[in-house]
Amino acid sequence: MSDLSIKVSIGGRIYPITVSASEEDKVRAAAVRVEENLKQLQNSYAVKDKQDLLAMTALQFATQSGNPTGKDEVPIPEADLDKMEKLVKSML
Repeated sequence: MSDLSIKVSIGGRIYPITVSASEEDKVRAAAVRVEENLKQLQNSYAVKDKQDLLAMTALQFATQSGNPTGKDEVPIPEADLDKMEKLVKSML
């Protein structure tokens, strides 16, 4: 498998990330889910600070037992969680 350099937009910022070709769609879909959740929270609450919205999103996803879509799916592998954690830390 070859690695790809892609860019994802989260919270109005662009983040370059390296993923395997087999993970690209999953990572892009996760970024879309995060963006959708950020917009939903922003519309539902008086919170405008992106960092607060990102923290609330992370908390919601974490409380869904590793299942950010809320559907019955295979849990997120540990390696993917590590990548997401690094991405979130880079945003703070």
